[in-house]
Amino acid sequence: MKYSELRQDLVSGDWILVAPGRGRRPEEFKEKRKLKKPSKASCPFENPKNAAGGPAIAIYGKSELPSLTQTKDWRIQIVPNKYPAVLHDGFNVEMSKKGPYSVMPGVGHHELLITRDHNKNFPHLNKRDANLVFRAFRDRYSSLLDDKEIAYISIFHNWGPKAGASVYHPHYQMIAVPVVPPDTQHSLEGSKLYSKKHHKCVHCVQAKMEKQEKKRVIFENDCAIAFAPFVSRSEFEIRVFPKPHIPFFEDTPMPVIDCMVEALQKVLRALEKSLNYPDYNFFIHTAPVKGKKQYEHYHWHIEIEPKINIPAGFELSTGIEINAVDPDEAAKLLRKYV
Repeated sequence: MKYSELRQDLVSGDWILVAPGRGRRPEEFKEKRKLKKPSKASCPFENPKNAAGGPAIAIYGKSELPSLTQTKDWRIQIVPNKYPAVLHDGFNVEMSKKGPYSVMPGVGHHELLITRDHNKNFPHLNKRDANLVFRAFRDRYSSLLDDKEIAYISIFHNWGPKAGASVYHPHYQMIAVPVVPPDTQHSLEGSKLYSKKHHKCVHCVQAKMEKQEKKRVIFENDCAIAFAPFVSRSEFEIRVFPKPHIPFFEDTPMPVIDCMVEALQKVLRALEKSLNYPDYNFFIHTAPVKGKKQYEHYHWHIEIEPKINIPAGFELSTGIEINAVDPDEAAKLLRKYV
């Protein structure tokens, strides 16, 4: 791709600018650093009991079933965040007014999922442990559905300081809030409009196009596909979709979850090898927890955002993201390392 090109996202309607002529080849986005692993001795998550904001919510050991019993051979612990963004303490969640503004208490749940091994982040967990992380996500997600005050549950992972991780030890976060976040709302509205107009799932259409064209596909298996989106907002953005049309993460059969986990691990390892262990975020986009019948048009998925560039004046002043790497070339480089 020689010239810049404006591309409009099918779901959000937002424009992004793919500008590979800005002078850097995909390989030149590789991090120029040596990865330093902090010592286990001072790590607060070596003993989650001492670092949590309360008693463990769920502990997974050899049986792979949630328990409240502390054991030496624990593999995963879900605990309340010691420094929560939201609190669940009997507040009234009714909206009120402050002048022209709408406000409500910051009610919700903020929890950490901590894995045992200090030195193994998600792409390097063995298959069984990686699958268990997502099984635990789904278990806890399903439990939080019982809270009538919750409208949306966000599951995400910050890896590295640039991605917002303040503790090196691998951990994941779940934040449940009483509102549908704006980014999710825009995605839902765009998906609904496309479905109403074309009688198709917009995400299924995207995945089908990528599978047909092949050049942006990084990895696929029986029931998951990972690709660099045609409209990538940032360099080396990756999305992983289940091939079956499933609107809700919590309704996903475990065989499909396992396929998603395999794809996620493969592409994260490819990111590490091709870009020298960049910091990144990955997160699950799923339909809200209430009013399920109105979200059948949606298609849950995982998004991966490497922290390579910092948005500057143009992006901040216009809302148009500049991507300096052609997604075709990003996928080509990543495929070498899958």
